Amino acid sequence: MKIRGLLIAAAVFFVLAGTLYWSDHHKSSASGEASADAPPPILHLDEAAITQLEIKKRDAPPIVLVKPASGNWQIIQPKSFDADQITVSSTLSTLSTLNSERLVEDKASDLKRYGLDAPALQVNVTGKENKRHSLLIGDDTPTGSAVYAMLAGQSRVFTMASYNKSSIDKSLDDLRDKRLLTIPADKMSRIDLLRKGHDIEFGRNQDAWQILKPRPLRADNVQVTELATKLADARMEPGSSSSDPAKSAATFSHASPVATAKITAPSGAQQIEVRKNKDDYYAKSSIVDGIYKVSAGLGHAVEENLDEFRNKKLFDFGFAEPARLEIRDGTKTYVFTRKQEDWQSNNAKVDPVTVQSLISKLRDLAATKFVDSGFASPSVEATVTWEDGKRIERVLISKLGDRAIGRRENELAQYQLDPAVVDELLKTADEIKPAVTPSK
Repeated sequence: MKIRGLLIAAAVFFVLAGTLYWSDHHKSSASGEASADAPPPILHLDEAAITQLEIKKRDAPPIVLVKPASGNWQIIQPKSFDADQITVSSTLSTLSTLNSERLVEDKASDLKRYGLDAPALQVNVTGKENKRHSLLIGDDTPTGSAVYAMLAGQSRVFTMASYNKSSIDKSLDDLRDKRLLTIPADKMSRIDLLRKGHDIEFGRNQDAWQILKPRPLRADNVQVTELATKLADARMEPGSSSSDPAKSAATFSHASPVATAKITAPSGAQQIEVRKNKDDYYAKSSIVDGIYKVSAGLGHAVEENLDEFRNKKLFDFGFAEPARLEIRDGTKTYVFTRKQEDWQSNNAKVDPVTVQSLISKLRDLAATKFVDSGFASPSVEATVTWEDGKRIERVLISKLGDRAIGRRENELAQYQLDPAVVDELLKTADEIKPAVTPSK
């Protein structure tokens, strides 16, 4: 019985092995057949080796781009412009791995039927050793989802996906660098907003912006950083590089001045002048010839008033963990110190949750608006010590009836506060209780 069982097992093994061999062999053959039927490539190039790109459209001057041995792509025809490196790279990526959908004719004799006798679009690519490849793109196929294409000097006609044509068929506006300023936001060290009677100057020390003019003031770092970003992102709006410079210049000259922004960085200085005509904004840059329509976002950013750029918070400690808090309210004084994870008052632990509530209220204490006068004798004083005792911030608050004015120690700026917010802060300090001792 044992021998018979072994014979049966061996037979089953050989049947399974044969089936597996046949299955693998069949898959390999099928794979070979699929490969043979796969659409042939039209172009296969080394993108990094391409040094010149020429796009020729029917009844339009050719666009020629070159890339020096070291440097970025440049447009040299029909005019000299810096090129949009991302757009050029995307176009070359499509060209260098360009596949067909199918081979229509291996030896086409009548190119007119495909629109390839006088193609609407010809793209010439020059690579190593000045070897040139010319792609001809003709009519749409009857379905409209593809176009006919071939290489100049060859007789094979292919169909190519329409989306590939869209990736290649670029205009001068598509290919040129549309930036109006080339200094990145994180490289800006100074921004001057020159506006009629309301000039503002911002200076940056490391990552912190300050207002230098019209007088030294604390800046809202988020707001000034957003301004820097809007300036760095200033672009010509689509279709705004007008073919009629005289008309653009006339529009700009009659538009209302908004601001001139001067940007300074270690690499140099640039500026952009922004004007408004009805609801549209136009700009003139120091690094690009011409007048261009720009986004309303840029226009709004450079016309903001001074107060929008000021820091409305009275304390700077932000999300840092304070080491000591002191609140004086008339004759009452509250002092809280942190020892490791515990908060204490008069050497006794206090409820950490209510202390954190007080910290939040101090952190969020902000002006409802800025005023030039109104601060009298302070009735409230709040002091926060942080950064391991290296930073001490003191805020003085004058309460007169239903009005509260705050001022940072050693600063002249006055902050109008919501009296209810000040009352809530004092109430929170007064309600901090001893910590609850866990029962054994």
